[in-house]
Amino acid sequence: MAPGGAGIRALGGWGRARRRARTVRDEEFTAFVESAGTRLRHNAYLMCRDWHLAQDLTQHTLAKMYSVWERIRSGTNLDAYSRRVLMNLVFDQYRRRSGSEIVVAELPDQPDGAAGGTPELRMDLADALASLAVEDRAILVLRHAEDHSVETVAAIVGVSVSAVKMRNARALGRIRALLGEDFLAR
Repeated sequence: MAPGGAGIRALGGWGRARRRARTVRDEEFTAFVESAGTRLRHNAYLMCRDWHLAQDLTQHTLAKMYSVWERIRSGTNLDAYSRRVLMNLVFDQYRRRSGSEIVVAELPDQPDGAAGGTPELRMDLADALASLAVEDRAILVLRHAEDHSVETVAAIVGVSVSAVKMRNARALGRIRALLGEDFLAR
């Protein structure tokens, strides 16, 4: 036997072990993406009202998570982590765009299983939601569309519990004022 042959075999075993570990890691991440991807994309759309930008923000969220997957895959609430990453990306996007809007000729297709109500009702609600500041929009989406507790929303957005309560109440009041009394009768 040639000198050093045992060392080469040991390195070969190490490579197989790394490939197996990478395969397991990728399978875990794929399962997470399959379970959370639709929710993330829907929330991103509620925040930006642009399906293409929502898809981009979702992909950026998942890419950021994949890059640190080894560290976060165990012992971390992955849903909460993904929401926080998404919200940070949305906030960054709005800071860069500084309130500019993209005007399109046709409305994007609605996803399967969209929120209840008529298309007109959903569009009126989406328009009213879009008129709010991005932070207020985030609070309403997390609080009412995702049904998170005030404490959870405060942790995700990075503000106090009392700030979430105050901003939620004010934002709902602005939406009610925008939609009017006849809207509530629909």
